[in-house]
Amino acid sequence: MRRLLLFLTLTLGLHAAKPNVLFIMSDDFRPEIGSFGSTALTPNLDKLAARSVQFDRAYCQQAVCNPSRSSLLTGLRPDTLRLWNNGKHFRELNPDVTTLPLWFKEHGYTTRCVGKIFHNWHTAEKGDRRSWSADEFLHYANHGDDKPMITGELPGNSATLSARVYGNTSICECRDVPDEAYYDGRVAVEAQRVLQEVKDEPFFLAVGFWKPHAPFNAPKKYWDLYDRSKLPPLNDARPEGAPEIAFHQSTEILGPPAKQTPVTAEQAAEMRHGYFANISYMDAQIGKVLNALDESGAASNTIIVFFADHGYHIGEHSLWGKTSDFEFDAHVPLMISDLRPENRGKKTSALTELVDLFPTLVDLCGLPKPASLDGESLVPILKDPNQSAKKAAFTQHPRPAYYDREPSKQPKAMGYSIRTEKVRYTEWRDWVTKQVTARELYLTEQDPAELNNHADDPKQSDLQQAVAKQLREKFPN
Repeated sequence: MRRLLLFLTLTLGLHAAKPNVLFIMSDDFRPEIGSFGSTALTPNLDKLAARSVQFDRAYCQQAVCNPSRSSLLTGLRPDTLRLWNNGKHFRELNPDVTTLPLWFKEHGYTTRCVGKIFHNWHTAEKGDRRSWSADEFLHYANHGDDKPMITGELPGNSATLSARVYGNTSICECRDVPDEAYYDGRVAVEAQRVLQEVKDEPFFLAVGFWKPHAPFNAPKKYWDLYDRSKLPPLNDARPEGAPEIAFHQSTEILGPPAKQTPVTAEQAAEMRHGYFANISYMDAQIGKVLNALDESGAASNTIIVFFADHGYHIGEHSLWGKTSDFEFDAHVPLMISDLRPENRGKKTSALTELVDLFPTLVDLCGLPKPASLDGESLVPILKDPNQSAKKAAFTQHPRPAYYDREPSKQPKAMGYSIRTEKVRYTEWRDWVTKQVTARELYLTEQDPAELNNHADDPKQSDLQQAVAKQLREKFPN
């Protein structure tokens, strides 16, 4: 049927069938992709980049799962949703808000969810069933419970960090098991099955991979792709002059501060190796889904989007995990393959945000736009990658990072960060008084690792005032 519709469109000039959307999300993934210049081995994402527009400067709105996912899936910033933690479901505060898949469902699409799309585990509501045309698959679980499931005897773990744990498993695990032993392998299998089920109708298929999020437990063959000694060396230096509030305690990876022990160089190297192994494992699963799309006959009418919910630190700035406003956490990969052959393999340096995905996909598919979205359509950039959509991107984070676990249940401060073409500027504001208590200014063109804080440097006074004005225009005191 699909081929007949496309034939009639081409020969009789009829309106094209509604384009499908394959919406692929990864977790805790900074842009460690070959096409972004990384040494990570990502052949399938590199192939996707060759058929996409790659957004080299895309940013999340908050580098932690629930706020980021809730923001991009509703097209609303964390402040608009009033949501800055992992424990509260977005519908508790916004019961009637429209989500991206729900909007497609209400406009004639079959919407399906395979894997982690909405946030999982900590929230009372499991996913968002009303957004989907059928039950979600492997969408609500704990990363720490991702233990290998196989028949027969379980091979040994050759990783050495068995003493450090993540949830109910070791932080690093290297076992000779098949891909389907872990969550992402099973997500790929189910996504292939669902593609066959929906290929002959307009579909919005969201596929959420759990990696490269910890634990670092990719099957052994992905660890074997890397020579640990040849991975990029770790510079764990903190930015000179940065305020203490800019950092966090890395509890997600290192555990409660009272129980933390120093990370040795060998342990750091193994965790970094494991992160890269997780990346290649995830990349292989993405390849399976993309191959299934090509084999389904639906690829010629399917828009493909790939991105991550936020970035990640693997020891840089002495941090492990996310929840900062630094570039490592805020910067994310983003690719959009929008069916136009002239866009294949293009790159853009335009500043973009994940909150822009909702209006972009609505625009690409010719759907009406919901009222009051906070993002902007990226279609003008897809038409001309040399264009710029906005002058800045914005990320924010509360302190404490996981304030909902504190007795007060509210932040002590919020860090609002603006990223322009040349700088990152962050203001830390007292939650009650709204007064600025600390500032950061990084000259990212000459200092991409953000190792020198130039806030209040007289030489940068005019620059700081200009970006501070831009920040206040977006987030007034």
